[in-house]
Amino acid sequence: MGSISARIPEEDEADLEAVAELLDEDKSSVIRKALREGLDDIRVRMAAEQYQSGEVSVNQAARLAGVSVAEWLEIARERNLTTQLTPDDLADDAAAAHEL
Repeated sequence: MGSISARIPEEDEADLEAVAELLDEDKSSVIRKALREGLDDIRVRMAAEQYQSGEVSVNQAARLAGVSVAEWLEIARERNLTTQLTPDDLADDAAAAHEL
């Protein structure tokens, strides 16, 4: 496992200590969880933005988000995402779904 060092503002350190106490875990474990959840959230947000703008298809958005196509469709539904997909995009997505 890699190691990094970071300086954080005092108020973030206080929040970190409070969450660590709440979860009954050490600060390093909480930081790892927060980083993982934050990275996952960023991937989904970026995929949603690109999907909404029509830059990527359903299949591509799922890959960007690091989830299955089915999971992506649920995310898109929850976020009320719409896109202007071309017939070729839909055909590509259908082909990808058949491969599942």
